[in-house]
Amino acid sequence: MQTQDSRARPLLIYLHGFLSSPQSFKCQLMREWLTANNPHIVFCAPQVLPYPAIAQQSLVGLLEGFLRSANCGPVGLLGSSMGGFWCTYLGERLHLPAVLINPAVRPSRFMPAYVGRVLRPYSGGTQEYRLTEADVDTMGRLEAELAQPLHSRYWLLSQRGDETLDYRDAENFYRSQRQTVEEGGDHGFQGFARYCAPIVEFLFNQQ
Repeated sequence: MQTQDSRARPLLIYLHGFLSSPQSFKCQLMREWLTANNPHIVFCAPQVLPYPAIAQQSLVGLLEGFLRSANCGPVGLLGSSMGGFWCTYLGERLHLPAVLINPAVRPSRFMPAYVGRVLRPYSGGTQEYRLTEADVDTMGRLEAELAQPLHSRYWLLSQRGDETLDYRDAENFYRSQRQTVEEGGDHGFQGFARYCAPIVEFLFNQQ
């Protein structure tokens, strides 16, 4: 018989946005909420590099490793902005549910503006990145793998005041999925704390 400590525990994976980090506000808020309210849920927030090929390889490897683990419980994905794209990519490939916060639907549209520039994470640090046209091409190929209709289960959280991405792209792309679209707000998604409990309900209590 399994003991409480040895039973498989749910795993929530948070994927941050472009040039953000696991130190982002929403990531830390979700981590703290789980610690206080659902400590049995394991929280994982990997650093996601802006290079699409490296990010794709590392994220798929990470998730496949978790899913092969003998004590792996249910896995849910939560992603913001570019992290929303990666959650959708992983959700379709590995059949996992995901919650998407102001997600990037076609990242290859905005990436050319960053090609050739020295890029640094918004959270600070000494790491520097420089994207190339090859990175944009790689992202375009990854986007092409996401064909309609979507086959996993998603919940779009969107605010129409998003100053970075066009909310209409996400509304259209996830049109067959659950959507909560709010007037106002911004790209960071104002009032995110309201959704911590519903996110956990969606990811783990409907499986």
